[in-house]
Amino acid sequence: MKAVIVSDTHGRHETLTKVLRREEPADMLIHCGDTEGGEDWIRNHTQCLSVPIVKGNNDFFSSLPSELELDLAGLHVFITHGHGYGVSMGTERLAEEAMSRHADIVMYGHTHRPVIKKESGLWIVNPGSLSYPRQEGHDPTYIVMNLIKGGEPEFRLCKISRGSYFLDT
Repeated sequence: MKAVIVSDTHGRHETLTKVLRREEPADMLIHCGDTEGGEDWIRNHTQCLSVPIVKGNNDFFSSLPSELELDLAGLHVFITHGHGYGVSMGTERLAEEAMSRHADIVMYGHTHRPVIKKESGLWIVNPGSLSYPRQEGHDPTYIVMNLIKGGEPEFRLCKISRGSYFLDT
């Protein structure tokens, strides 16, 4: 199973369109919040059969869920935007909550900085932002996750060079 993980698109779809073209075919597109009203556009412009999206702190008046839990290829995944867990100050509270839910993987956004790390058996994953990246270099980022039932998840951080139509992996 191939899943494309994105976050913090903030209603800007140009970069997401490039990512979707580049990564097709994908089984799933996971959005970790802050679509700013773009959830319908996102669902209508992907060929993925499953498009789970959570509500971010800028998704005012949205009916999206704040959190989701999914079982994918034998792994339990917890998805949230992260602002309710203070992720700007660190991922300790988020990891604690994910472990209390028996998650194998927790995905979040909000910080606009990519993260792929494993701590105490928990994968902690943030795809960064496609619209307003804040990490060094300020390149838009996303993550491709590959899952094989019974296997260890594989994560690949991908970036899009500013001013370029080429994707770097």
